Amino acid sequence: MARVVGLVGSYGGLNAGDEAILTVAVAQLREAVEGVRIVVFSRDCEHTERHHDVDRVVAAREAVREDLLAEIERMDLMLLGGGGILYDREADAYLRVVRLAQEAGVATATYAVGAGPLERAADRASVTAALEEMRLVTVREKAAKRLLEESGLEREVIVTADPALLLEPEPFTPEMLEREGLSEGHRLIGMSVREAGSAMSEMQAGEYHALLANAADFMADRFDARILFVPLERKDIREAHRVIGRMGSPEHAWVLKRSYGPRQLRGLVEHLDLAVGMRLHFLLFAVTAGVPVAALPYATKVRDFLESLDVRSPDPERAGHAGALLSHIDRLWDGRAEQVEHVRERLPDLQQAARENVRLIVELLEGDAPAVAS
Repeated sequence: MARVVGLVGSYGGLNAGDEAILTVAVAQLREAVEGVRIVVFSRDCEHTERHHDVDRVVAAREAVREDLLAEIERMDLMLLGGGGILYDREADAYLRVVRLAQEAGVATATYAVGAGPLERAADRASVTAALEEMRLVTVREKAAKRLLEESGLEREVIVTADPALLLEPEPFTPEMLEREGLSEGHRLIGMSVREAGSAMSEMQAGEYHALLANAADFMADRFDARILFVPLERKDIREAHRVIGRMGSPEHAWVLKRSYGPRQLRGLVEHLDLAVGMRLHFLLFAVTAGVPVAALPYATKVRDFLESLDVRSPDPERAGHAGALLSHIDRLWDGRAEQVEHVRERLPDLQQAARENVRLIVELLEGDAPAVAS
């Protein structure tokens, strides 16, 4: 009988990074588990059905308990993740399906999940209780493991890596570039911006957008480049336009106009000479495409990812100072070939860690105690 595996996460087209994770998860499961049936608990069923090779899609937040249980009771395994979904005020929304699976006697596990911030005691307790009952807990970075342990989790936590490291690109053709008002033969720097995170929390919105605009102007002038803002969520478009509105030379800036899937975005970044951004998966796509990266200060998960590749990030305590940020970007430009080679040497180990996710899941489905590869 075919195995039935459920996936619950922030799926449904809200974020290209989460969609990249789901794309890889489905591909890995189909390759590793013969005849597997995949059920996704989504926030937009129509989007998931249209863009992913899955057998069933369930409305994760609208469905009532009895309808969820009808789906869950047919499953062999329920996976929570991947992506950074265990954080204050939202974790319980994802854990609802997990708790129902545990009540129904269905095995549960995480899939390279991220965690944090978890500052509320109630959220820490809720996450800890659910994960303690799981057959397997994998996280995508050491910081997530440390946070879960600090929250009171006592069971084994295995650090793997983000599944999106294994995403196969789809070509982003010259014709597609032209439709975006761009063409080959010009230097192209990609930027990923979003609302201010904890690293910028003390800055006023105007100061924050002015800082990013200053960086964009500097790169356009210093490197004779066009600046392409790459949104990974719809709300990133608004932030990009706010930054461009503060630029001294907005004619050098573009915002990606059309909507693209994660494999197309991964193909797009291959055209970049440099990637500067906040969004984790924008930087991840660039790293796997062999493009040098600079992180704009946003969240610890970005810094943790780059540290796993031994790539330097701007000093968080000086993040709001334009001089420090521009100096970091300027040094990177001069040393971009060295960074690319440095990452090329370290990336295979991180990608191998990402492959561990499905190996551990297969062992769980086969009834073996998952073992950490040496």
